[in-house]
Amino acid sequence: MPRPNRKPKGRPLDGWLIVDKPSGIGSTDVVAKLKRAFNAQKVGHGGTLDPLATGILPIAFGAATKMVPYVMDGTKTYRFTLKFGEARDTDDAEGQVIETSDARPTDEQIRAALPAFIGDIMQVPPIFSALKINGVRAYDLARDGQIPEMAPRPARVDKFELESRPDADTAVFTVQSGKGVYMRSLARDIARASGSVGHIAVLRRMRVGPFLEEAAIPLDKLLPTEDTPPPSPDLLLPVTTALADIPALALTEVEAARLSFGQTMSLVELMDRIPVDADPEGGLARAMAGERLKGLVRLEAGLVKPERWLSPGDNTLLPVQPAEADEAN
Repeated sequence: MPRPNRKPKGRPLDGWLIVDKPSGIGSTDVVAKLKRAFNAQKVGHGGTLDPLATGILPIAFGAATKMVPYVMDGTKTYRFTLKFGEARDTDDAEGQVIETSDARPTDEQIRAALPAFIGDIMQVPPIFSALKINGVRAYDLARDGQIPEMAPRPARVDKFELESRPDADTAVFTVQSGKGVYMRSLARDIARASGSVGHIAVLRRMRVGPFLEEAAIPLDKLLPTEDTPPPSPDLLLPVTTALADIPALALTEVEAARLSFGQTMSLVELMDRIPVDADPEGGLARAMAGERLKGLVRLEAGLVKPERWLSPGDNTLLPVQPAEADEAN
């Protein structure tokens, strides 16, 4: 017999909560704590932070979980402290020492090595990472004593700067990057390129897409205690807040209607309106009619293609089905 449909536990909440994650707790643990605190039906996060790391962890409730991929694709900003002299198996302070060096690079040596790690680069992920090797998480293999072979992966680093040098053993860097860049790998590799070895001692994420450090709420302020009530749903930001840093494409209502029906448009038709910061080779843009968000479009192969369209009733983005007779004129 078919099982009866079970009503989901918790309240149907939609929106974003920007959490300042403390050190010592994993991202999935933060999600679990907030799911209980808000008594919410569905909760996820927009980009993993290692337990050692602190800073911005966007938490998605309900309909916002459908926008997680767009948040994870957004620009991220980090600050980390690199400790020279010890390489560790995890590439951070929580691992075991696997190599040492007495060399301590000068500021000039560090700055000379930085350009090789800026732009489109190939990066070897840490062996203690969630990437799968033949279906098994790399960190599970590493914990079992099987050192996984990590293949280099493309990564995009827009900024990598030496911020300060507290002492000979440490250096503080700021990084601005795209999706999937491992700060632990950057720290490991810049230490070696500077003539030493090293690992991350402190890591903080200060931006994820449109979500900034100054808007984040410390986790301990959100968890109820005997003396404090559960957090208010009024703390949640609108679902569409996640799209704020995606370039905006101005459309007429007629053009927006065409796209909403799954039709495409030629980039030539909109050439004078294509945002300067939009990537014409596969980049996303927000479709805007005046001040109203209509949906998301992708610029690709000389076309503007509808990807997701806003549902006015519940303010969520729904996939757009291509029109049977595609129009590009």
